[in-house]
Amino acid sequence: MFFLLRMGFWLTVVCVLLPSGGAKTPALDAQIDATQAVSLASAAVSDARGFCDRQPDACVVGGKVATAIGHKAEAGARTIYEFINAKLNEKSPPTDTAAKVVPVSATGAIGHGTPKGNLTPADLQPAWHAPVPLPPRREARANRPAA
Repeated sequence: MFFLLRMGFWLTVVCVLLPSGGAKTPALDAQIDATQAVSLASAAVSDARGFCDRQPDACVVGGKVATAIGHKAEAGARTIYEFINAKLNEKSPPTDTAAKVVPVSATGAIGHGTPKGNLTPADLQPAWHAPVPLPPRREARANRPAA
């Protein structure tokens, strides 16, 4: 909710600061210079600061609402955290049956027994790749001797 208020505020500021694009000149009474804008903004801020002096009941109720919303947000964040933590714990393997490193012999057999699953010892051997040749040097491409 606060995000929407901030976004609305900044969009309003951007819209006010953008040039109007029209050739119309505003009326003389509609023109406001920077000092007037600053004085109006400071008057609005001081009026907002004095709201609790004028309406103490509204400030008390607003404080209670803000506290209640804060508690609900905290409870919601805790629920989301517990849900994500439970999902991550389901996906991670148990620590006692973690994958163990088993050496591969020269014949391709794993450890002392037979391989588990559908893989044969030949499947478990890494595929051999020839080295990738380097491209010819610039001098060789231009049929010039190297300096």
